[in-house]
Amino acid sequence: MSGRAVYPSLAGKRVLVTGGATGIGAGLVEAFAAQGARVAFIDIDEAGGAATAARFAPGAFHACDLRDIDALQGVIGRIGDELGGIDVLVNNAANDDRHSIEAVTPAYWDDRMATNLRHLFFAAQAVVPAMRAAGGGAIINFGSISWHLGLPDLVVYQTAKAAIEGMTRALARDLGGHNIRVTTIVPGNVETPRQALWHTPADAAEIVAAQCVDGRIQPADVAAMALFLASDDARMCTGHEYFVDAGWR
Repeated sequence: MSGRAVYPSLAGKRVLVTGGATGIGAGLVEAFAAQGARVAFIDIDEAGGAATAARFAPGAFHACDLRDIDALQGVIGRIGDELGGIDVLVNNAANDDRHSIEAVTPAYWDDRMATNLRHLFFAAQAVVPAMRAAGGGAIINFGSISWHLGLPDLVVYQTAKAAIEGMTRALARDLGGHNIRVTTIVPGNVETPRQALWHTPADAAEIVAAQCVDGRIQPADVAAMALFLASDDARMCTGHEYFVDAGWR
């Protein structure tokens, strides 16, 4: 925590992170745990989830395929019972597999929407009753810089990520009267093992050259924004997108 902000309002907060096993998600779990929050996280990756829980939040991992909405809402219900409620939902889980227009089938489209969009709404639906009862809460959705830049070979993924920003604004309007804030974080190219699958060192250097600020974005940089948006310091922040992209244009 040395040199990083500490948010007293996050101590003891009940935080649920989706896709928390690896990459940005693991960075979120680590960051919230370091603030003294009571963290639970969901992921389909059982090995990665167990490893992250062992490092940062023992007992916090719950295995679930987020495409199965009944299973997802059941797990969220159990987590809420264990924690006594959920104050912060971080809808992070996604999958950015590359695809061409010609290769997209109706089945692939439906699976990608289930993977990258649908579960965010139904996770929010599951936590809202407890947040209302508690007098408020924060829902933080994860978008993507990709559709803002129009990157290639990601048309279905980018469609889902663009929709998340619209959903965020609609939820913020509907839930604001209950003191539930809804925001979107838009990460740039974050240095994770996942991104190494798609970008060579030369690709990464080209991206950094297109940023306003030099250097690779780290999961901790994105987590820093999530901590702020979840905290009471952001009590008037809702309905908008917050970029952590180093000014990539």
